[in-house]
Amino acid sequence: MQIRVYYEDTDAGGIVYHSNYLNFCERARSELFFQKNLTPIIDDAHFVVRRMECDFIKSAKFADLIEVSSKIVEIKKSSLKIFQEIKKDNDILFNATFLLVLVKNGKIKRLDSSIRETLLELFL
Repeated sequence: MQIRVYYEDTDAGGIVYHSNYLNFCERARSELFFQKNLTPIIDDAHFVVRRMECDFIKSAKFADLIEVSSKIVEIKKSSLKIFQEIKKDNDILFNATFLLVLVKNGKIKRLDSSIRETLLELFL
C-alpha cells in the first residue's frame, strides 16, 4: 500500500515522527480488509496488538511516497504474527513484527477456520 507523508506526520524538521510508522502499519493492515469490502471487526471482535518489535532504519520525510507491505509470519490458535516493512523506492526505512490477538468483550477469541482462511486470503 502506498502512503504519502504529509506535514502532519512529521516533526519540526520534516522527518516522520517515530510513532507514525506504527500508524502507517495499522492503516495498511486495515486497508487489506477494506480492499475486499470487509472490516477488521469480525463478529463484534477486533484485533489488538499484544506485542511488537520495531526497527527504525532510515527516516521518511515530508512529501515522500512510501510503500507498506504486510505478510503473515505465523497463525496460532488465538494469535496472528505479521511482519510489516516500510520502503521508499528500494530503501528499507522501517520494519516491525506485530503479534495480534482477536478480542471480543475483553476476552481473547480463538481464530476459527473461517477467520484463518480470510486472513490468509487478505495477506497473500
